[in-house]
Amino acid sequence: MSTNALPLTGLRVLDFGHTVMGPSCGVVLADLGAEVIRIEPPQGDRTRRLGGFGTGFFATYNRNKASLALDLKDPRGKAILEKLVATADVLVENFAPDTMERLGLGWEQLRAVNPRLVYCALKGYLPGPYEKLPALDEVVQMQGGLAYMTGLPGRPMRAGTSVVDIMGGVFGVVGILAALRQREQTGQGQKVQASLFESVAFMVGQHMAAGAIAGERVPPMTARRITWAIYDVFQAQDGQVFVGVTSDQHWQRLCQHFGLDELGADPSLASNAQRVAGRERIMPVLEKLIAGWPVEEVLRRCRAAFIPCAPVAHPEDLFTDPHLLASGIMGETALTDTVRAPLPMTPVHFENAPLTLRRQPPHVGEGGGAVLAGLGLSPEEQAALQRDGILTLPETEAEA
Repeated sequence: MSTNALPLTGLRVLDFGHTVMGPSCGVVLADLGAEVIRIEPPQGDRTRRLGGFGTGFFATYNRNKASLALDLKDPRGKAILEKLVATADVLVENFAPDTMERLGLGWEQLRAVNPRLVYCALKGYLPGPYEKLPALDEVVQMQGGLAYMTGLPGRPMRAGTSVVDIMGGVFGVVGILAALRQREQTGQGQKVQASLFESVAFMVGQHMAAGAIAGERVPPMTARRITWAIYDVFQAQDGQVFVGVTSDQHWQRLCQHFGLDELGADPSLASNAQRVAGRERIMPVLEKLIAGWPVEEVLRRCRAAFIPCAPVAHPEDLFTDPHLLASGIMGETALTDTVRAPLPMTPVHFENAPLTLRRQPPHVGEGGGAVLAGLGLSPEEQAALQRDGILTLPETEAEA
């Protein structure tokens, strides 16, 4: 293998994912070099047709994948899929409980076809009393305390992105890689599970620990006890900026670069505990000062002082963020047939194998012809399956 090959080159993954959780797992594997084949029904995954908040889901989480659009309820489609399973290293699915089993594609059924298969089931809950319940990202944010910690007191609020779906998908990747490592030793695959609810529990574990130590319920982050005197969003002339002063050194450098020599020399503000107690003295001065500067001036002074800071950005601002554009993480993605935009790929850097957008999100069935040819299906056989509605191929592949 070339020293600049992507880490997962040579792995074949069957991605039965839909919406966000499953596809986010599949796209990380794809970005890392695996051959990921997106398994869809002949009409295409319904995620392609989502509107509103879900408009960009398919394009965001399905780059670097091929598409095989196959009717698995037809015996001929099912037989093709079983042939494909025999060639796969990994299968990912996030259907409702028992769906894959009803299709004859559960772990116990497929391990007989391919005992080396790593079968990743992404669900709402891990095995236990809740495991058969339906779940959604927002449901478990409420159930797991994340919405409580995000909102105002008495007003739980979901996080501003599909954070639990994505976290669950990434934990799926962790489980898959661990199972593949174990397969090297045993020669056997296994079933791996990750979930929404337990992912939330993992994330709020820090708050569980804080509550246990304090012996009382923790308040939401919006009403949290003050840990540092300056850890706030400030209003500047032309926008908002966050500034965090978390050490005595930060405080001294802030005073130096913001022209607050008198406060910096005050011994009653020397420690963080003293500054927290003296917050009512500090904040009005700092708020008035920052209000007179544009955001860029606040950032310039903070960065000169090496103090954590950031503008309060809108998602669209990231399209032109100079660091993201320079880092190589952005891939010019075809969102529709007429719209392209740079989107962030898996945020991991390898010295010898940069992650790139190698393949645009596929049209329904795009790349499926090559997959089937690799299984020995002739163009004539593929055309017959297409005529019978069992297979969908783009016109260019159907003609090949």
